[in-house]
Amino acid sequence: MNWNNIATVYLKELKDSLRDRRTLISTIVIPTLVMPLMFFGMGKVMTSVVTKAREDIPTVAVLGGEDSPGVVRQFRESKRMRVVPTPADWKQAISDKRLRVAVQLPEKFEAQLQAGAAPAVKVFYYEGELKSENGARVLERFLGELREQVVAERLAAHGLPKTAARPFEFRRENVAPPEKVGGNLFGGLVPYLIIILCFTGAMYPAMDLTAGEKERGTMETLLCSPVPRVDIVLGKFLMVLTGSLSAMAFMLLSMGVTVAVGGSLMMGGGMGRAAAAGAAAKSAAAPAASGGGVIPMIDPLGVVGVIAMVLPVAVLFAAAAFTISLFAKSYKEAQSYLGPMIILVIMPGVIGMLPGIDLSAKTALIPILNLSLVCKEMLSGVWHWGYIGLIFGSSSLYAAIALWLAVRMFNREDVLFRA
Repeated sequence: MNWNNIATVYLKELKDSLRDRRTLISTIVIPTLVMPLMFFGMGKVMTSVVTKAREDIPTVAVLGGEDSPGVVRQFRESKRMRVVPTPADWKQAISDKRLRVAVQLPEKFEAQLQAGAAPAVKVFYYEGELKSENGARVLERFLGELREQVVAERLAAHGLPKTAARPFEFRRENVAPPEKVGGNLFGGLVPYLIIILCFTGAMYPAMDLTAGEKERGTMETLLCSPVPRVDIVLGKFLMVLTGSLSAMAFMLLSMGVTVAVGGSLMMGGGMGRAAAAGAAAKSAAAPAASGGGVIPMIDPLGVVGVIAMVLPVAVLFAAAAFTISLFAKSYKEAQSYLGPMIILVIMPGVIGMLPGIDLSAKTALIPILNLSLVCKEMLSGVWHWGYIGLIFGSSSLYAAIALWLAVRMFNREDVLFRA
């Protein structure tokens, strides 16, 4: 193994790759644009959709209530909803979005309230439909205010103060620093994106340097040179690894700039406001929170840890993509091999984002999934050094095996010149 030969092959392949449009798009353009598009583009769309749904005045059908005219009148006089005649197929109307929500009052509702009973009121809505859920939230707030009004009347009738039913208040105070908030916010998404971009960043250079060379007829010329094959394969492999790491580097750089520029918008708008609105739509009332919104940040130490943990996985991706592409006779055939591999790479990343999937001795040995889990923990400021060592060691072992296999395959004539 001669490092001068490896460097010569690497620089030659690097120069050729910089002229390839597909490689530049996969390693520079897409990683640079993905975070701003998700942060600002998706955030703006989500905010627009949620805001429009929240501003919509829901149509409400009142079921029953003929013997409770006072309550029905309050429904009709409310400016937060619009009471409409109850259609015969009111459930189907909610499903068809002709009606947002329906409320069912029990028989003799007002009489039961006056007698001190606690009758049950049912609210019907379409779960998963944003405007229907918003209508249910509006209706539940209205019913909550009506309930407080009844409680106040009952307390007054017995000469008791309002504090008798509500003896104390409570509120939530956030103690998490901005780095923890940012880690919890981005901890699941960043490893997922890194995994995808590292693989796609390695995929296109690998296809071009193996199947592409076969298709252009330049592989034979390269193999006839006096350079040992191990030097050739290592030079090409380093170029594939460069593509993988470049995709990660540009994505992290883009993420840093995006968070620095738009961090203040996370709590007041964009995805933060959309998330808050979505949470509000699922809860009619929530405990009061104080302290204001915390602008999320990313802990630089966590980013350094992520980069260190990604290195062996990037080597694994580069070696695997290189080896698989060697079997292909053409660029299109290599695409047909590596294309489905993206799904296999994405699935462990998605599993790592699921709640309840935590680091353990077993998950620390599963490739890709272990990276997703440990990066999520490090970005949140949690450092499990035992698991970190186990994951780095196992990932390095998998990467070494993949690289050894790549060198071995490159020395097989039946693989290089497969008919």
